[in-house]
Amino acid sequence: MTSAPETSAPATSAPETSVPTTAVATFESLDPATGDVVGTYPIDDAERVNATVAAAGDAADWWAGLGFAERGKRLRAWAGVITRRINQLADVVHAETGKPHSDAALEVALVLDHISWAAKHAPKVLGRKRVSTGLVMSDHSASVEYRPMGVVGVIGPWNYPVFTPLGSITYALAAGNAVVFKPSEYTPGVGAWLVDAFAQVVPEKPVLQLITGFGATGEALCRSGVDKLAFTGSPATGRKIMHACADTLTPVVIEGGGKDALLVDADADIAKAADAAVWGGLANAGQTCVGVERVYVHERVYDEFLDKVTELVEPLRAGSDAAAKIGPMTMPSQPDVVRRHIADALQRGGRAIIGGLGAVGDRFVQPTVLVDVPSDSLANTDETFGPTLTIARVANMDEAVRLANDSRYGLGATVFSKKRGKELARRIRSGMTAVNSVIAFAAIPSLPFGGIGESGFGRIHGPDGLREFTYAKAVASRRMPGLMNLTSFARTAANDKNLTTLANLLHGRG
Repeated sequence: MTSAPETSAPATSAPETSVPTTAVATFESLDPATGDVVGTYPIDDAERVNATVAAAGDAADWWAGLGFAERGKRLRAWAGVITRRINQLADVVHAETGKPHSDAALEVALVLDHISWAAKHAPKVLGRKRVSTGLVMSDHSASVEYRPMGVVGVIGPWNYPVFTPLGSITYALAAGNAVVFKPSEYTPGVGAWLVDAFAQVVPEKPVLQLITGFGATGEALCRSGVDKLAFTGSPATGRKIMHACADTLTPVVIEGGGKDALLVDADADIAKAADAAVWGGLANAGQTCVGVERVYVHERVYDEFLDKVTELVEPLRAGSDAAAKIGPMTMPSQPDVVRRHIADALQRGGRAIIGGLGAVGDRFVQPTVLVDVPSDSLANTDETFGPTLTIARVANMDEAVRLANDSRYGLGATVFSKKRGKELARRIRSGMTAVNSVIAFAAIPSLPFGGIGESGFGRIHGPDGLREFTYAKAVASRRMPGLMNLTSFARTAANDKNLTTLANLLHGRG
C-alpha cells in the first residue's frame, strides 16, 4: 500500500493498493450537511475483492512471522502517526459524517488507548502457556497458544468510522492477522486515511488494505475466503452477512446495534444522571449504537430529573455552524426513521416536552424528549438512531430492570444509583453496563465490547477481543515413559485395572 508523507493532506480518493486495478465504476462521498462532494472512490467488484484478499494472504504470513514485539512496535508507531495528525483525521471524519470537529477529535483520541493496549498485552494474552495435564496424563506436558487466523475482513459503520472498525482491525492486527477493510460507503475517506497511515509504518507488505463500494462489495468480501469477518451495523444486514458467510463456513463477529436503557434510582445524583442521559442520547445526533434511547426514572425523583433534562436540552441545537453541538444525520434515510418513531409515539398518547415532529428536517433533526410513551411503541422497541429520548416513570427499580430487559436488543446500559448501582447493573441483560457514568465501558481497553440478542455476538476489545481473531492451538507432548499404556491396542488388562482404580480414587467420592 503506498501512502503520502505524514504531512500530506488526507486522501480524497481511494489510495493505490498492491492489487492492480483497471477502470471501474465509482461513487461519491458526500458532506451530509451540504451534499457537497468530499471524494470519489471505486466500486470494487468481486474480482478486485478476491485479488485483494489473495494479496493479504501472503502479507498475513509475513506479518505473523514478525512476532509480538515487532508487531507491537509497528502498531505503536501507527498510533503515533494518528496522534500527530489527529486534527487532520478529525477533519475527514467531520466532512463525511457531519459530526462537530470536537466530537470527531474525541472519537480519534479514544481509539489510541486501544491500539496501545492491544500492542502491549497481545503477548501475554495470546502467547504459549503451559497447562496442567492431570494425574492420568502426568507423563505428558501440555501447552496452549492462540494463533492468528490469517486474513480478517472488517466491514465498518459510518457513525463512528474510526473508533468502531479499529476495535476489530487493531485487535486482529495485534493477534498477527492481515486485514481487508471495507468502510461504510458514507465514510470511505476515513478508511482510506487510516489505511494510508498504517502503510507508513508497515510499507513492506499490504497487511491492512482498503476496498470500497456498496452492499455487493461487502458480500464479495464475505465470500472471498477470508478466515473471519467482523461486521458492525443493523440486525437485518447482519443476517445477510451471516447468510453470505455461511456458504464458506466463515466465522463472523456481529455487532447489530442496540436500544440501550438508562436507569435512575431514587438515590441517584440527579444532575449527573440528567447530564449523562442528555449526552448519551443526543451526542453524535443520537447516532450511537451504545447511546441512551430509553430512560426509566424512579417516581420519587422523576419530576426533578425531567426538569433537569429539559434545562440541559433546551439550549442544544443541530446545525452545521461552529456553535451547533449536534450535527446532521449522516445517512439520508435516517430522518424518516426518526420521524416515524416520533409520530408513532405521539399517536399512541406520548407527549413531546421538547421537539416533536417539527424537529425533523431533511438533513438535521433537533433534539426531542418524549414522555408517556407506551412501552411497545416504536420509540421504545426499535433502534431510533436519532437525537431523541423517551423518559418513563417507574415505581421501583425492579420495574425499571424489567422494562430495560424487555427488548430484543442487549448491547449496553447505564445505571445511576449510589447504593445499588453494581447490583442493578448485573441484573440488566446486556453485554456492558456503566454505573454512574455513561458509555464508559467503550473507553476501557481491557473490557470486552459486544452484546447479546439482536445486538449480536462475539467480542472486540480486551483479552476477549484479541482471542476473537485467533484459534486455540493445543499441544500435548509425552515427556517420560508412559505410566499406563492407554492409547494403544497393546493396552493390557492390568492397564485397565489401574485406570479404573485411579478413576475411583480421583472421582469416586463425587
